[in-house]
Parts: sequence; structure tokens; C-alpha cells
Amino acid sequence: MGSKQRGSPQGASISPLLANVYLHYVLGLWVQWWRKHVARGEVIIVRWADDFVMGFQYEAEARQFLEALRARFRKFSLELHRDKTRLIRFGRFARRDVRRFDGKKKPETFNFLGFTHFCGVTRKGKFMVCRTTMRKQFTAKLQAVKAELRHRMHDSLVEQGLWLRSVVLGYFAYHAIPGNWDAIGAFRTQVARLWYRTLRRRSQKCRLNWDRMQKHVDTWLPPARILHPWPEQRFDAMIRGRSPVR
Repeated sequence: MGSKQRGSPQGASISPLLANVYLHYVLGLWVQWWRKHVARGEVIIVRWADDFVMGFQYEAEARQFLEALRARFRKFSLELHRDKTRLIRFGRFARRDVRRFDGKKKPETFNFLGFTHFCGVTRKGKFMVCRTTMRKQFTAKLQAVKAELRHRMHDSLVEQGLWLRSVVLGYFAYHAIPGNWDAIGAFRTQVARLWYRTLRRRSQKCRLNWDRMQKHVDTWLPPARILHPWPEQRFDAMIRGRSPVR
């Protein structure tokens, strides 16, 4: 989005800012108008820079909006990403409807902001949106840790431990959400294994075994635990914390 001759280069720090300002008018304000003047059912939108997800109460309105959105974008010389733009059934009745109308066993998933979202149920059988770290993101982060450990191979154990602690804490700060326990636990385990292999490669006479390594892991790597509340708990706290409207 932008001229090839003028403006900021793609990927520059100013690009997300311009995308937010531009799409606020092209998309954000227009969605509000469409929701108020065209839609009969509920319409929601979650957007981050130029990536967004929308939800519709009625399938017919979702299809109607998609065509209107394509026309809206063409008006501003924009287009939707072909591989990322799709309509899927999602929500309380998705499991029932995909079997009835699509002949599928389960609803599709979608990726957004580093997480794969899919339809799930609680222990009581109530619908819930489940989120887990995208496999691609998970693998890429471990590859980056592995590459950096090679550069830090001959650093002291304390220096390596401090760095890995910051890596794991940073990963948990974003990914330690409810329902994502397996992913954050696996990340800590894989980081520990990469560290173990790195330390053993520092010398052919290395006598480090896993029992001794486990002590280093417990000392430096924080334990995996969920850090964020469920979305409904966070939203409820925000609503309760608001001052009354006057």
C-alpha cells in the first residue's frame, strides 16, 4: 500500500503507522457505517494494522459484506489477500452446521496474531474459542534460539542462562494464554534441550548429563504457567472499572 516512487519503503517502521491511519478511514469507519445502516445481525471486527478478522451473525450478510468490501478496496486501489481471505463457519453452531451444510466433520480454523483459533467446548459442553500458538511461529522461534545459541556457545553458563531466561519470559508474556498450556510447556522443554546440546558441544570431554542439566534448567528457565486471564474475565474487569456515564 503506497507508491513505488514516493513514500516509505515496505517494511519500514512508518509503514504500520500509515496502514493504521489509512485503514481507519477505508475500513474502520466504513465498517461502522455498514453495521449501522445495512446489517440486521451482529457484526464484529478485530484489527491489527492491516490484518483483521470479522464475525457475522448471519451467513448471508457475511457474503454480502465480502463483496461490498472488495468493491470498497478497489475504490482505493487496494485488494484483499487472496490466500488469507475466506469465509468459514465459526461459533456455537459451527460444528452442527458444517456437518449439515458442508459435509465436514469439524469447523475450519484460522490464524491471527500468531495464534491458531478453533472451535472448542468447556468441560460442561459450553462453546469456547480455543487459541494455540501457530506451529510455524513456534518452529521459527526455536530456530532463532538455536542459531543464537551457536553464537553464544562459549559464553559462560551464567550469561547463557540470563539470556535464555529473558527469551522464555518474553515468549510467555505473549503466548501464555488460557488453553495454550501445551505450547508454552513444549517451548520451555525444547529450549532446555537446545541448551543442553549446545553445552555438550563445547568440548569433547564434556561430562554433562541430563540430571545435572536439569538443575541448570530449573535455576534459569522460568516454569511454564498461564499468565493471562480468560478474555471474558479481562473484559468484565474493564467494564467494572469504567466510571458511570453522565
